[in-house]
Amino acid sequence: MKKKILVLLSLALLVLASSCVSVRVVTDYDRNVDFNSYKTYAFYKTGIDKAQISDLDKKRILRAIETDMANKGFVKSERPDLMVSIFTKERERVDVYNNAGWGGGWGWGWGPGWGFWNPWMWGGPGWGNNVSTRTEGSLYIDLIDTKTKELIWQGRGVGTLSNIKDIDKKEARIREFVSEIMERYPPNTAPSS
Repeated sequence: MKKKILVLLSLALLVLASSCVSVRVVTDYDRNVDFNSYKTYAFYKTGIDKAQISDLDKKRILRAIETDMANKGFVKSERPDLMVSIFTKERERVDVYNNAGWGGGWGWGWGPGWGFWNPWMWGGPGWGNNVSTRTEGSLYIDLIDTKTKELIWQGRGVGTLSNIKDIDKKEARIREFVSEIMERYPPNTAPSS
């Protein structure tokens, strides 16, 4: 029995840890666009400057995007087909877990209000709340057609952020966010006629 409890507890912790690490990704795109026609890109400085994160984190994000774009065969250019912009959001998330139920065990103590002592009293109902807070961040990556000046693709990654003091871990987390988002570009679709 103890082995089963230990295994279940281990599995629960593994699921909890993996849920905190993952990045949830959502993408949207213009169905009338031929994504195969794009070969070059540049960063949209005006949009990037508006992102409300540190300049160091902006550099980390842009380097990660450069790596992903190069892996997809894109070339950085002064006369690009696409402009890449980023946007970030952050919010505190509060989770409240309500624990209500019956609990108890054997022990020494006084009986339930009748004035006699009972050495084997069983416990009654118990209630409690567990509250946890975490920072959830969103990274948006926008791809804009330079000829039409229109947004053609947007990827958003949402995941838990922590105050990572280790620079290597911070860079790895940023690369994970960007990689998970850019994995969905280009969309698997043919343009509509």
